[in-house]
Amino acid sequence: MGETMHKADWCVRVCRAVSVLVLLVGVLFAAGLCVADTPHDSPVSGGMNSTFSDPVFWSRFQFGFTIVYHYLFPQLTMGLGWFLVYWKWRALRTGDEKYNQAVGFWAKIFGLNFAVGVVTGIPMEFQFGTNWASFSRYAGGVIGQTLAMEGMFAFFLESAFVGALIWGEKQLGPRYHFVAAVGVALGSWLSGFFILVTNAFMQHPVGYQVDSDGLLGIASLRAYLLNPWAWVQFAHNQMAALVTGSFVITAVGAFYTLRRLHRTQAQLYLRAGTLVGLIASLLVAFPTGDQQAKMVGRHQPVTLAAMEGKFVGGPRAGVALVGQPNVEARRLDNPIEVPGALSFLAYGTFQSYVHGLEEYPESAWPDNIELLYYSFHLMITLGTMFILLMAYARLQNWRGRLESSSWLLWALMLAFPLPYIANTVGWMTAELGRQPWLIYGLFHTRDGYSKVVTSGDTVFTLIGFVGLYFVLGLIFLYLVAREIGHGPEDELILNPGADRGEVVVRPTEEHFV
Repeated sequence: MGETMHKADWCVRVCRAVSVLVLLVGVLFAAGLCVADTPHDSPVSGGMNSTFSDPVFWSRFQFGFTIVYHYLFPQLTMGLGWFLVYWKWRALRTGDEKYNQAVGFWAKIFGLNFAVGVVTGIPMEFQFGTNWASFSRYAGGVIGQTLAMEGMFAFFLESAFVGALIWGEKQLGPRYHFVAAVGVALGSWLSGFFILVTNAFMQHPVGYQVDSDGLLGIASLRAYLLNPWAWVQFAHNQMAALVTGSFVITAVGAFYTLRRLHRTQAQLYLRAGTLVGLIASLLVAFPTGDQQAKMVGRHQPVTLAAMEGKFVGGPRAGVALVGQPNVEARRLDNPIEVPGALSFLAYGTFQSYVHGLEEYPESAWPDNIELLYYSFHLMITLGTMFILLMAYARLQNWRGRLESSSWLLWALMLAFPLPYIANTVGWMTAELGRQPWLIYGLFHTRDGYSKVVTSGDTVFTLIGFVGLYFVLGLIFLYLVAREIGHGPEDELILNPGADRGEVVVRPTEEHFV
């Protein structure tokens, strides 16, 4: 018992420490995102005092903080959903109870993420009306359609089945429990699709019309929902969510293996996590990431130039492996580039011409080129690391050495925060690159905030959000750490020597020391 408690306490400490680090990094990214989004002609640029009195700054800070915090949770639910479907399907096909144990364990983790994701997601939609009323009035006739679809179709589908998935296996039976798993996974991805269609309209507006009152409305719902940008972004985003889910599952498997707990489950998590993690990491890079880059090059060439620190355009443009953008001097300092790579990635040929920032007025440039550049390159660097780490893990698994390689297990366990960071900087790249527009080419960010909301109003609610989310974060970390400390359910064995046939818990082969 003492050994078990010691292991559980160790798990709690590790999970809390690393998770708090993730949350702190997210808050810092939010702050950087908000400051970076400040337009060149905003009062924010006039100094510290004007920054803290600018309502645009605080509205951005509040939305940046809440959305970075919120997205820590749905990216894991979207990444876990199809693992649950696969394991439940395997349980039906083989009758092997280890798959049901995996579903039961990870369904609880899914449920905790879903609950906190709901709580932290609702305030963001309210902010459209409270902090961004001008934007909502201008574009609400368009973006309100998919936000409503997300709530009516996707969210209700997911929420209706998540309870059945966690608690309803005995009542539903194996087949209907499998249906519940499919409903949860489908609902989470459908929810992501509708949100991404909304964001894609802000990146590449299609299917709209300008009504007689000057506001936007839907001209073609089909064109709006089938926005090419949305489908590429959806594929890229969902593969990134699978990377997050894979790394978390792998990390738990590595933890159990290192602590010599739950042997069968740990082996299942390691093998499934590393396999899906490798495939998803490759798909994030190609074709989804490749197509996303081509989409940016086609529709937002000034963004592409800023992402790579290209001030002077030309053919055979290279991708910078190392370099520091010097906006004042209009150059990339100390560059080490792969010649022609950017031309090929963005336009399909090494000879393609890539436009430079100097070909556009400064008012059209993204507001913080340095942060955009570093966010993009950090995302690329982490993505490359994911491929290499998971490829080596799969090689070791094929050689039968994965579970005996302690340093690799430690690397896999400690790497789980990295996909959260990669997803955050990936979204920073998308949103920083769109600036200074709220809707690209149609509506500026500086025109979208609520004119009647003061800085003091926003700061007051921001303090409330910080306090509430801090408490929610502590509760979430405690509950997740407790579930990991408990681990998958122990095997229930009938005690043949008991007079009344009691069912007792016995140590299984998974609890080896």
